Amino acid sequence: MSRKITIIGAGSVGATMAYTLSLETLATEIVLIDINDKKADGEAMDILQSTAYRDPIDVKAGTYQDAEDSSIVIITSGMPRKPGMTRLDLAKTNVEVIRDIASKIAPVCPYAKYIIVSNPVDILTYVFMKESGIPESQIIGSGTQLDTARLRSLLADELSVSQKNVHAYVFGEHGDSSFVPWSAANIGGIPIPEYYEKYNPNPQHQYDEAHIIDYVRNSGSKVIAEKGATYYAVTVAVIKICRMLLSSDCSITTVSTMLHGEYGIRDVCLSISCMVGPGGLAKRIQLHLTDEEIAQLQASAAKLRELLDQIYAE
Repeated sequence: MSRKITIIGAGSVGATMAYTLSLETLATEIVLIDINDKKADGEAMDILQSTAYRDPIDVKAGTYQDAEDSSIVIITSGMPRKPGMTRLDLAKTNVEVIRDIASKIAPVCPYAKYIIVSNPVDILTYVFMKESGIPESQIIGSGTQLDTARLRSLLADELSVSQKNVHAYVFGEHGDSSFVPWSAANIGGIPIPEYYEKYNPNPQHQYDEAHIIDYVRNSGSKVIAEKGATYYAVTVAVIKICRMLLSSDCSITTVSTMLHGEYGIRDVCLSISCMVGPGGLAKRIQLHLTDEEIAQLQASAAKLRELLDQIYAE
């Protein structure tokens, strides 16, 4: 069975995703689409030549029509985030980009599963849902998948434990109003504050919620300031979603989707626990959050709703 994955946007993020996918066995065909045809051609050629010593895989640059019959479409296009720029600063420019893409890709790939990666991802996921006509279950924003990876990386490093044993998530906006629902977090079944107290082999690292969330929220800005862009960690996060979409059963993860009354929130896309599988987004999972955590999630939703109202008022 052909498993075609199309990536729209051949910048650092899109090209890294195409290259990483070419090393995996998830796709049989990878199509790169970019407004800069030469950039897409060059990236596709370089990536294809790197596959000489693996089982055959087709990697090519193409047009929107070449995306036909794609199993997954990943959208990374948009103005990149610059040093000192918040994700929300990107909104007005990138909303127009996502609208243009939606008008071109939706008629060609009405049955594909879509992963929105461009920032601000929660805003653009919402706009793509509204503009494309594609069912919500087929559209997933990468959301706090990356933030969750950063959270688990820090906790695992401070506590000298495998990241596989860290069960903690980041909810809300992929941005400054994100938060960690600590009531649902544990390491090997042990609440994280207790694990720090009883089993921490590194006493120089103490349980500090403010330090942890600051690390999660500001990692992207630090990487951008030091190397110009982030693309490795987000690539792995998105390929994890691809793996879920191409698997035989569902997995639970944090991705951005439209809420319909969950936690008292409606008509906003942000990240909560969701069940993702071969049919796309199967279910939204409601955890037993504390009142304070629900308030944090609602505040994050309100911030996104305010920006959406400004966008649609224009």
